[in-house]
Amino acid sequence: MKMNMKTARINAGFNTQDNAGIALGVSGDTVGNWERGKSFPNIKMIPKIEEVYKISYDNIIFLSTNND
Repeated sequence: MKMNMKTARINAGFNTQDNAGIALGVSGDTVGNWERGKSFPNIKMIPKIEEVYKISYDNIIFLSTNND
C-alpha cells in the first residue's frame, strides 16, 4: 500500500517528527521537510527509513500532504 511520508511515520508509531528524527538520526525539521516535499532523503537514508518505518521505499510517496 502506497502512502506519503507523514502517514508512514504515524503508522510506524511516531506521533511527532522529532521522535521520528531521533530514530532516523536526523532532526525533526528534516523529517518535516521530507513530509512537505521541501527536500528529500539522500540515497543513504533509504534503508534506515525502510527499517524504522517498516515500509518499502517503493511504497512511500514523496509529495506534499497539502494539509500542513
